[in-house]
Amino acid sequence: MAAYGASQGPTCRLKTMVTETFAASFPWLLQRRVLPQHTDHAGVMWHGAYLGWLEEARIEALARAGLAYSDLSDRGLELPVVSLTIDYRQALLHGDLVRLESQVLPRQGVRLPWRTRFVTAAGTLAAEALVVLVPVDLSGGPGQRRLLRRLPDDLAAAVNALERGPR
Repeated sequence: MAAYGASQGPTCRLKTMVTETFAASFPWLLQRRVLPQHTDHAGVMWHGAYLGWLEEARIEALARAGLAYSDLSDRGLELPVVSLTIDYRQALLHGDLVRLESQVLPRQGVRLPWRTRFVTAAGTLAAEALVVLVPVDLSGGPGQRRLLRRLPDDLAAAVNALERGPR
């Protein structure tokens, strides 16, 4: 039996790939400040507030790579989250300036993995997230979801640009 926390499955391989890949390219950056609405009663950033920042970082990076998410949505295409892991390492507090460093990792079939690091102004890693998206076509109408095995050309080009990182 494996020790507690040990894993031999896909998550372990993905986390290893995440660590190796992050050092290899430049991340997409987004800077935010922890505001009162992001915190709990003690002034600590609430765990759910991280999700909004993760989504904002993905949407902004996609736009900077040449494709607005609203354009995808207008065509009935979405990129829903199918997996999310956040490792919290240091509390973020009301007023803290935070840099989100995001990278799109190599695709795994239809899965589009993103890694984002939450870094304080002092350079301390406060949290690290791994989000996995899949492309879905909703243009068939209500209740008609179709997983896309092949990305549309514009999305494929944007994902390739995202994987390379900003230049």
